[in-house]
Amino acid sequence: MKETKLWMNGEWQSTKETYELKSPYSGEIIAKVAKASISDVERAIEGAQEAFQTFKKTTAYERAEILYKVVDIMRQRKEELAEILALEAGKPISAGLTEIERTIATYQFAAEGAKQAKGETVPMDAAPGAGDRIGWTKREPLGVISAITPFNFPFNLVAHKLGPAFAVGNTVVLKPATQTPLSSIIMAEIFQQAGLPNGALQIITGSGGELSDTLVTHPLVKKVTFTGSGKVGMGIKAKVGLRKVTLELGSNAAVIVEPSTPIDKIISRCVGGAFNFAGQVCISLQRIYVHTSIMDEFTKAFVAETEKLVVGDPLDTNTDVSAMINPKEVERIRQWIEEAKSQGAVVATGGKFTERTLTPTVMTNVTANMKIVCQETFAPIVSIVSYETLDDAIRLVNESDLGLNAGIYTNVLQDALYAADELQAGAVMINDIPTFRVDNMPYGGVKMSGYGREGIKWAIEEMTDMKLITMKKSF
Repeated sequence: MKETKLWMNGEWQSTKETYELKSPYSGEIIAKVAKASISDVERAIEGAQEAFQTFKKTTAYERAEILYKVVDIMRQRKEELAEILALEAGKPISAGLTEIERTIATYQFAAEGAKQAKGETVPMDAAPGAGDRIGWTKREPLGVISAITPFNFPFNLVAHKLGPAFAVGNTVVLKPATQTPLSSIIMAEIFQQAGLPNGALQIITGSGGELSDTLVTHPLVKKVTFTGSGKVGMGIKAKVGLRKVTLELGSNAAVIVEPSTPIDKIISRCVGGAFNFAGQVCISLQRIYVHTSIMDEFTKAFVAETEKLVVGDPLDTNTDVSAMINPKEVERIRQWIEEAKSQGAVVATGGKFTERTLTPTVMTNVTANMKIVCQETFAPIVSIVSYETLDDAIRLVNESDLGLNAGIYTNVLQDALYAADELQAGAVMINDIPTFRVDNMPYGGVKMSGYGREGIKWAIEEMTDMKLITMKKSF
């Protein structure tokens, strides 16, 4: 059995306490994981601050070369890394390989971004009395960044924090999800092999509830970047004070299907968006609003495609959907489904549980106030709802307190552009599902779905400070 340690100041360090890490699919113990204390976190932050004094002086070329080496190493080890995802996260091996490919692309974007962080000239002579001056801006690294990441994309979401941070010379204290520490631990090995200076990356494993206050409030921390639940994110927002913060807090993503849509061409895409990684994706397709004229046709096709999905072992290449992250989450969504059924909802297919799995589930006859509709399910469940007019559909999408991504399928250009303007979301996907994301686009939500933007270019801006410099041409 693997026993892990903390990665602090360029060394692997043991802890007094550990916890057992269990496979989401089998329930077997797969590792004993180091459980950090508050004093460990404090030492990690102090070590990151010390490393920052040197790392901030490295050149953009040097930082880019480190990130390019990470890319090369990950390419050589991608099958091994995908197996780690299957083991600790229960992610089907095919989906795991896709995540590793995206992670490689993310670090490559970060390497390129290291060379693009630039300022601009300021026309000082445009202001009265400043004609004898020149001015320019530059981007400077912040210092120590606390990064707190979730279980669902433990390589790629970590990359969206480490990549831009290192690109501009910040150092990072990373607290991965309790369930998925192995992916971050192996990234420490990869970054060390790639030449990242000791102390620039600190990895603290353990309880978020016990450690997050120190990660958020320590005076040496200059920015907090968090992906996770809305409740925890709101708590962080209340504590960060004047520190910079980025919060990605999930959603109940919706798509509108207009009557001009060729249903046969979108069903497979919609089913994948709803059930990939058992729906445990922040932009998983959770709500489908279908025009009443095509409701029956769409629902029948969607149910038929859903019933083709294979539920099983994540290491089996035939598996489409595997375990949810833990039995507690399975029980939560079981209760939500039963509550919805008691309020009139109908299970069109699925709804079968084991201790660790839920078969892909399609719900109809739902209402906007049901938990499976208005809250983030983070489970393999989708609701299909009919509407009469496009304005009705937009209203139904916008009724939510959440707003990360939204989508619309239509062949009418005017309707597509109208919906893009009216939908309350951080991004609108025209003729695609809201689950679409590539790693060089801005990513973040409105309303209760978050604060700030990820995506390398935009994350670099949020992980730097702008400094203005002016100079008089003569004394």
